[in-house]
Amino acid sequence: MHKVAITGTGIFTPQETITNAELVASYNDYATRQNAAHAGEIEAGTRAAMPMSSEEFIVKASGIESRYVMDKAGILDPETMHPRLTERADEDISIMAEIALDAAKKAMDEAGLTAADIDAVICAASNHERAYPAIAIEVQEALGIKGFAFDMNVACSSATFGIQAAADMIRSGSARAILMVNPEITSGHQEWRDRDCHFIFGDVCTAVILQRLDDATSKNAYEILSTRCLTEFSNNIRNNNGFLRRTREGHMEDRRDMQFRQEGRKVFKQVVPMVAELMLNHLADEGIAPKDLSRLWLHQANKGMNDMIGAKVMGREPTRDEQPNVLQEFANTSSAGSIIAFSRHSADLPAGSLGVICSFGAGYSAGSVIVRKVA
Repeated sequence: MHKVAITGTGIFTPQETITNAELVASYNDYATRQNAAHAGEIEAGTRAAMPMSSEEFIVKASGIESRYVMDKAGILDPETMHPRLTERADEDISIMAEIALDAAKKAMDEAGLTAADIDAVICAASNHERAYPAIAIEVQEALGIKGFAFDMNVACSSATFGIQAAADMIRSGSARAILMVNPEITSGHQEWRDRDCHFIFGDVCTAVILQRLDDATSKNAYEILSTRCLTEFSNNIRNNNGFLRRTREGHMEDRRDMQFRQEGRKVFKQVVPMVAELMLNHLADEGIAPKDLSRLWLHQANKGMNDMIGAKVMGREPTRDEQPNVLQEFANTSSAGSIIAFSRHSADLPAGSLGVICSFGAGYSAGSVIVRKVA
């Protein structure tokens, strides 16, 4: 069995951003229009008035201050309230593959690898723009990588599940180096017309290079000591869109359940203890005490959730250095969040430092990756 290391990461960041102030103005304009259009029903009590949003509400609920998006104009247009992304011909590169290439090249540069050094590509993301051919195979072709590629989806845990899948293949000898990309255009499945979640998501793409530790030459390599994944079925985070939609009468109409929706309070109460228990049991089984951890790179969904999980794992409130957050800038970027935190906040640790990359989300799903700084 071969030892495995993360030797490179990369981040693609869209050029456009939306602040909370801009988002609130757009949503409140839409809500005001809807309330005026349905004033009679609201007065009769047959329809509830849409509530107004505020910057204070968003920060208190999530800790998010802004988000990057692929198309700002469509999202902020009260007549549209979703991104407007130009359709591409089949022979043109897809938008997910395009942003994945940007992040992948950065990760390959950091790892010191070329396409000839990589044996496989995994595209691990919460939403894929088509059923087939796989986005991963498109990325593989564009980069000139031989071997194989495949897509996978475990919602917000896709990256940590992808790390485990890649690490297992490298450990067993079926690959020497693997590229994993996480293209997350979450603005496409976000419901921007819902006050309770209109602020949650942002767009980004991350990439991770995993390879045999013996082959690693990166100046920021982290050995993967152990990985663990967990799933428990729940309807509390759900999106009903899919290829069977047209087979069901009325489902091609504009339906709320065809976008992201969640029971936020239930998710908070159920996921926090599940994730903390996963991490604590994982550490205990590996003989690692929480006090020996230098850093936690957690899924960037909600600051309150991260604070509580961190406190349960560490037995005290973690410092900002021990548990860096990036969601105030990026918002929730689904599977990419924990990788952004790791990519931005890992180079400063000395050799021998221990940390955990952890993500969690719909499914429910959670993944824990224990790493140790090599160089």
